Amino acid sequence: MSTNPAEKKTPIKAPPKLIKNSVQKIREQQLMSKAELARKAGLSALTIDRVEDGMNCRMDTKRKIILALGFKLTDKEKVFPEG
Repeated sequence: MSTNPAEKKTPIKAPPKLIKNSVQKIREQQLMSKAELARKAGLSALTIDRVEDGMNCRMDTKRKIILALGFKLTDKEKVFPEG
């Protein structure tokens, strides 16, 4: 058995699954900036940017974005079609 660090294999991580959503489209239709949406939702602009890019987020983050865009929670499929 070898202890040479050069021979150790590091696992290759799969890229994160991107989640299609309508946040950017709806935000732009409402003529709202990312900073404004972030302020209304109580989130950072970086979080909004990541969500719009399709990165996964917590359910609480989705809830804040849905409400900040002026939707009811029952309208979540309009903003986050995949759940």
